[in-house]
Amino acid sequence: MISHIRCMIIDDDELDRLVLQHYIKQYDNIEIAGSFDTAEKAVPYLDLPIDLLLTETNLKEMSGLEFRKLAHKIPACIFVSSHPELAAGVFEINALDFITKPLTSERFHYSMQKLFNFFEVKEKCECYDTLIGDHCITIKEGGHISQIKMKDILYLEALKDYTRIITLEKNHCILNSLGSLLQNNFFESFIR
Repeated sequence: MISHIRCMIIDDDELDRLVLQHYIKQYDNIEIAGSFDTAEKAVPYLDLPIDLLLTETNLKEMSGLEFRKLAHKIPACIFVSSHPELAAGVFEINALDFITKPLTSERFHYSMQKLFNFFEVKEKCECYDTLIGDHCITIKEGGHISQIKMKDILYLEALKDYTRIITLEKNHCILNSLGSLLQNNFFESFIR
């Protein structure tokens, strides 16, 4: 699990900010990098390495939803709001959780468990990507040369002297039989 989490808090209610800070301080591995009463004050801090954004949805000028769109590089975002009707909208902009006010200790700790699970899965994915690597194959298709990452290939399909390489984004068709393609070391992990 991630050993150190840097957190940013945005809430225009001072008491709610203090309650969030109190709950966060119960976790040794979470550091509060900044606490702000408006989203505008937090914008200059977007270049800092922040792992968690805790924000109110309904802020005075720039809403928490608008700020999240700016702060898309922050991996985890938890909205804390007294407007439960906004819950559906936050998940469309990649929120980890939505907590309704008044904030309770049990609900906050449940959300933190979701956060720790999220970072555990994220770390495993990064390890997997490192293990698999970004090996690419270069193909010639219709006079164009392009590269395909091996991890993006879903499967290969034999078409006599041609092979179709299926990825999520595009299907490629190359002049090379499946049998001869599988002789290549890049495809040693593929099963026929």
